[in-house]
Amino acid sequence: LTEYQLRRQDLEHRLKTLVERVLEDYDTDLHELARQRQPDPDFDYDRAKDEARKLKKKLQALGSVNLDALRELEELEARERTLEEQRGDLLSAKNSLLEIIDRINEDSKRLFLDTLNRVREHFQELFRKLFGGGKADIVLEDPNDVLESRVEIIAKPPGKELRSISLLSGGEKTLTAVALLLAIFRSKPSPFCILDEVDAALDEANIDRFTAVLREFLDRSQFILITHSKKTMLAADVLYGVTMQESGVSKRISVRLEDINEAGEIRPEALKVGDQEAAA
Repeated sequence: LTEYQLRRQDLEHRLKTLVERVLEDYDTDLHELARQRQPDPDFDYDRAKDEARKLKKKLQALGSVNLDALRELEELEARERTLEEQRGDLLSAKNSLLEIIDRINEDSKRLFLDTLNRVREHFQELFRKLFGGGKADIVLEDPNDVLESRVEIIAKPPGKELRSISLLSGGEKTLTAVALLLAIFRSKPSPFCILDEVDAALDEANIDRFTAVLREFLDRSQFILITHSKKTMLAADVLYGVTMQESGVSKRISVRLEDINEAGEIRPEALKVGDQEAAA
């Protein structure tokens, strides 16, 4: 009797453990299931046991179950929707920027060509005046790519062949550069222009033409020239320089050419002496 009691207790304990395990793993109450279902006399326990063993192996093969998988899936889907919206915004912004860049490039190309054509006309005119003839031009190396193309200066002084500016002499390069500078200046003038020793490589005939061209701009601009050329000084309205009336003491003076007498001397009343003095 004691042996049967022990076996019964063991079976009850195993049954209780099995019921708790099924409830925990499969969320199924075997007691409730037994009350709801009637015993089936044709039920094959061996076949059911074998099928349960196969299902158990399949579950083990699947590995551990992530109970938060559905929540993580929802979070990933929400993240995907957010990223898709952001991607759409970026693509829209990219297309808008590309349209703006295209418009800017078109406007830049139009403005550049307009300016280039004006400068080109002025350059050709001023080149002929400075050289007393000849012809020059400004050309684009790649007309199909205006904004990236290099600009080449072509010059043909009187009696010479048409060639690149790099093949000209020093004086010819100077006059060509001055012609280009003044052509740009004429297209968009400013109140003042400072030229530092631009006439250093020019002979007297070229200086005469150079100063004559500068006088054409005096109705819209004032020129400040730093020079050692007497010819250029004669074309100026006012001279500013440094003199040493006393030994070891230099003074700044300004002279208007109309204040010079017939003897070539500055009238004393016209002499203006600067306030600052520097040691020689």
